[in-house]
Amino acid sequence: MRRHLLVGRFGPGDRAAIPAADDEVVTRLDLVVSERQLGHGIGRALADLKALDLFPSEIGLDLAVLAAHVHAADTRISRNTESQDAWTRELRLVVPVSDLARWNGVVPVLTQALNFLTGDRWTVGFRQRPAKFAKTVPSRAPKLVGPPFDAASLFSGGLDSLIGAIDAFESGGTPLLVSHAGEGAVSSAQELCFEGLKKHYKSRTVERLRVWMNFPKNLVRDVQSEDSTRGRSFLFFALGVFAGSGFGKDFVLRAPENGLIALNVPLDTLRLGALSTRTTHPFYIARWNEMLHMLGITGRIENPYWNKTKGEMVAGCANPGLLRDLIPSSLSCASPTKGRWQGHGTEHCGFCLPCLIRRAALAGVDDPTTYTMSNLRAEVWDTTQAKGEQIRSFQYAIERLRARPELAKILIHKPGPLSDNPERNDALADVYRRGLAEVGALLSGVRARPA
Repeated sequence: MRRHLLVGRFGPGDRAAIPAADDEVVTRLDLVVSERQLGHGIGRALADLKALDLFPSEIGLDLAVLAAHVHAADTRISRNTESQDAWTRELRLVVPVSDLARWNGVVPVLTQALNFLTGDRWTVGFRQRPAKFAKTVPSRAPKLVGPPFDAASLFSGGLDSLIGAIDAFESGGTPLLVSHAGEGAVSSAQELCFEGLKKHYKSRTVERLRVWMNFPKNLVRDVQSEDSTRGRSFLFFALGVFAGSGFGKDFVLRAPENGLIALNVPLDTLRLGALSTRTTHPFYIARWNEMLHMLGITGRIENPYWNKTKGEMVAGCANPGLLRDLIPSSLSCASPTKGRWQGHGTEHCGFCLPCLIRRAALAGVDDPTTYTMSNLRAEVWDTTQAKGEQIRSFQYAIERLRARPELAKILIHKPGPLSDNPERNDALADVYRRGLAEVGALLSGVRARPA
């Protein structure tokens, strides 16, 4: 195990002394690519927002810079080689910001949120940006009419975020869609879904912020990259708030996610680490909202579907015809390229956790999705292999709850605390029951056991 320190620098002239412990591996994160142009997609995002007449606050920009540090550490420091238990890393960040006092005030909440999200041990310190970059966001010229957007909405290319966008437009809203352009299959799904929305709502304002943020594989010298990406929602939320801070008014950042996945109750006792993500868990969202309030950002993050199963989201979509047309463009699979060695293209595997939830949700419609494993009843699936492991884990959880329905009120607390809105706990237990029942209907008659 090695401890890592990631130090952000605003250009070659930024030489502030940053003390490091003897056992820390220090990595420099260069934030500037030219005289004043910010790198890692942030400068391009500022330009794209300016074209939409949006000018984020300096604190909003700080969030994007902080997210770059978090995303770099999370994706470029291997859990296998840099932790004692092949999971928990010790990561320290030193981040240049515009308002040191405000950011120092949120350190406890920020650390709590990061530790909860990724399962690592984070230490975050801040320092003042160099004077040359004290004001980095361009100023907006005075105008009588402000930007048209009434909310920001995360837009991943998945089915839930697609439904969230459709519902927002159908209600008369004008959301700014916010995406992180990841690997090719995800980017393609985002593009196809966005173009489908733009074509359908051609008389409306349909715009998005799409940020490309990637880091070289050798950013941390002699350390392999990490592919668990459990911290990615920190980047998603930060980009959404970054954009929303440019609205010039109170705003909501919507994070559309079905209640079963948002809770993500472990399906069995072994489902830990990367198999139990907390991307939109209520506790994590609450910490973000606490942090935004402390920073003086007049925005909130909300999941409008916290009490809906994925099937209920599909059935309740405000424009079922448009959704049906765009379902093939959306992407839910955890690893859509895993079938290439079998000669398949980019497609849903059909057996990972998000694929099974998607299949269950679309069982009530004529699902046009291509699944590599198309027939779940074709054979007895080996639970020691990936295809059977997910199926059997779901079956175990479904059978456990069927035998003792009252366990739902206990199990929903396993992924994390639910003390911020205790009045929601009965509804959360109920959406957990309904979500598992939805998948249970899909898996009826499907067989899985050890080979």
